[in-house]
Amino acid sequence: MTGSTSERVRIRSVDILSDHWYVLRKFTFDYRRRSGEWQTLVREAYDRGNGATILLYNRARKTVILTRQFRLPAFANGHDGMLVEACAGLLDKDDPETCIRKETEEETGYRIANVRKVFEAFMSPGSVMERLYFFVGEYEDRDRVSAGGGLEDDGEEIEVLEMTLDQAMAKVDSGEIMDGKTIMLLQYARLNRLVE
Repeated sequence: MTGSTSERVRIRSVDILSDHWYVLRKFTFDYRRRSGEWQTLVREAYDRGNGATILLYNRARKTVILTRQFRLPAFANGHDGMLVEACAGLLDKDDPETCIRKETEEETGYRIANVRKVFEAFMSPGSVMERLYFFVGEYEDRDRVSAGGGLEDDGEEIEVLEMTLDQAMAKVDSGEIMDGKTIMLLQYARLNRLVE
C-alpha cells in the first residue's frame, strides 16, 4: 500500500497500529482538493477482510432464516449484544459465492443449491475497508443437513431463527433487528417480492 497513487491520492506511509484480531492501519496521505491544492491527511482504517451475507427465504411459507449471536462491539455500545442478523462470514481465501455457501451451512445448517448475488456495499467506509457481497437464496426443509450453530472453535454460538418476512420487518420497526446488512436484505426481499 505504501507508494499507492492516483490523480487525487498519494500514500506517504502506512503504519500498523494493531494486528491482533484484524489489522488497524494508520495512513498518511496527500489528497488533492478540487482547487488543485494538495492537503496532507492522516486516517485510520480497520481491515478485517471482505465478507459475504445471505438472506435465505422460502417463497411458499413466506419465511426467512436469520441468526442470533453475541456481538461484543454492540454490547460495548450499550446494546445487550445479542444481534439478530442475516447469515454472514469473511471470505478468507474463498470467492464470495463459495464463502456464503460454506457459511450458510455452518451457521444455519442449510445446504443451498442456488444462491444469487444481488449487490455489493461498503458498510462503514469512513473507517472499515470491508466490501460486503449480498446474496439471496431460496431454502426448503429438505436443504437442512444439520442444526447449524457455527463453529465452537471460532467462539460461535449461533441460534437459527425462522420467521415470516412480516415478522422480521416488524422487528426492524421495533428495533429488535438493528444490524445494517440484515435490514438491507430484508428491504431487498420486500421491494423485490421474494416471498409474495
